[in-house]
Amino acid sequence: MGYDKHEISVVITDNAHIRELNHLYRGIDTSTNVLSFSMIEGEFGSIGNLLGDLVVSAERAEEEAQVSNVTTDERMSQLLVHGILHLVGYDHDDYDDINPHNHSNDLEMEKKSLELLRLIEPNKELEFF
Repeated sequence: MGYDKHEISVVITDNAHIRELNHLYRGIDTSTNVLSFSMIEGEFGSIGNLLGDLVVSAERAEEEAQVSNVTTDERMSQLLVHGILHLVGYDHDDYDDINPHNHSNDLEMEKKSLELLRLIEPNKELEFF
């Protein structure tokens, strides 16, 4: 993906904390499974080799794993891959003219998610997200 020398920070937290962050940074007052804060776009685009920050709710990951009939570790892998793809500009929303790194294609993001999951997960039947 062209970011092999970049760093990512990962925070594993609970639903209450990720809800606070989601409200503070996105104006959405609910918990979520993963938040991505890119350091390669906007005002942070020139800060060396920092790719960005990921915040993952382990509590939400465990809940979603049970519903999806996968292990919590597999769900965490899915969420980390999903978050990393957001950090490098992949999105599953409509195209954003302001964001030049936005690949904005659901199918492209799905394909890349599966590609990355196959590299890190022994369960080759694990779906993308």
